[in-house]
Amino acid sequence: MDWVGLIIQLIGGAAGGVGTGRVAKNVSINPTVDAIVGLIGGAGGTWLAGLIPALAPMLAGGGTAYVGQAVTGVVGGGILTAIVGLIKNMAAPK
Repeated sequence: MDWVGLIIQLIGGAAGGVGTGRVAKNVSINPTVDAIVGLIGGAGGTWLAGLIPALAPMLAGGGTAYVGQAVTGVVGGGILTAIVGLIKNMAAPK
C-alpha cells in the first residue's frame, strides 16, 4: 500500500467534499460532515477508478500517479458529498 497516495486521496476527497458543499449549498450538511464524507468518497472514488482498465496504470503509484489520485479523490469526494446531501434532503421532513 502506498501511504502517500492514500493521504493524497483523502486530502483530495476532503477538499472535494467541502468544495461541493460550498458551491451547492442545498446538498451541504455542514463543512465538517462534508469533509468527512469527502474523505470516504476520495478513497472510494480512486479505488473505483482503479478498476477501470484504462485508468489503472495512471493510478498505479509513483510521482505522476499522485496527480491522478488527487484528481480522482476530489471528484469522488465531491460526488459522494452530493449524493449524501441529496439523500439527506429527500429524507428531511418538509
